[in-house]
Amino acid sequence: MIDRRWLPLNALRAFEQVGRHLSFTAAASALSVSQSAVSRHVIALEGLLGAQLFERKPGAFALTDAGAALLPVVRKSFDRIEQSLNDIVNEGGAKTRSLRVQLPPTFAHILAVPILREFRRVCPDVILDIESAHNVGLPARDTDAAVIYAKPQVSDRVSNLLWMERLTPMCHPSVGARAQGRNLASFVAETELLHGKLESEPRNRMWHMLLREAGLAMDTERGLIFDTAALAAQYALSGEGVALLDTRMFAADLEAGRLVAPFDIVLEAGYGYYLTIHPEDLADPAIAKFRSWMVERFASDAGPPAAAGQTLRVVAGSGAV
Repeated sequence: MIDRRWLPLNALRAFEQVGRHLSFTAAASALSVSQSAVSRHVIALEGLLGAQLFERKPGAFALTDAGAALLPVVRKSFDRIEQSLNDIVNEGGAKTRSLRVQLPPTFAHILAVPILREFRRVCPDVILDIESAHNVGLPARDTDAAVIYAKPQVSDRVSNLLWMERLTPMCHPSVGARAQGRNLASFVAETELLHGKLESEPRNRMWHMLLREAGLAMDTERGLIFDTAALAAQYALSGEGVALLDTRMFAADLEAGRLVAPFDIVLEAGYGYYLTIHPEDLADPAIAKFRSWMVERFASDAGPPAAAGQTLRVVAGSGAV
């Protein structure tokens, strides 16, 4: 067993930098030591653990499962040591804690500013360092907390459902006015479709699913494609096209009348927004505070319901991140 009295701190620092950069050369530069010194430390750590931490193949260098499990723990430990030491050095000044938070792009675009303002009022001593990523599911990079867009899944993270996505056709009021007295088929046939991209899915996936479940066989390949749902919504707000958007995400636009939902139809594809953290961070006061605030802020506030009417529930598919 490894005793804390003999923790290989230099080796762990070398491993953390190599894991961060996936390069011995970059790690050596970051630590201001030689590449051979970094290599020796990592090899010594692997010998101590009896496990390989990196896959070393021609043209490929990556973390092994053991390395991927160890890296976030080492990184967080060093981050907290650094933060505590700086607090002592700056004793008497304002003490702050920075949390790295990853959000899906549309979530970040629509809701990040309210999150920053409201959370800062509640917890002025915690600074949120927010970044966005397009991936679906668990974050590719290590963070203190992440809001992910995914279907329910089993992982080693602690997850809290914020809300389940419910998609409905939304458009500018002037476009919605053209839907009065008409059915969904005729409106869709004469209106430009707006699509949001989602990795590994056809661009027309959601429109195809909604219309198929409504019993309509129509061309959904046409229209404009956007990188995020936020961009599709922005185009719709300009007065053109119709997009499938989440009723919770765009609740403010619906309430204000900037967007309208002209048809009583909702598509539930099984995707939702989840807040995830590492289980070892449950005892971290700042992360626990952010988690509690997010759950209270979003999970208890589903936003205004979509117009009452037909709800389509499907097993496969997804909406735009």
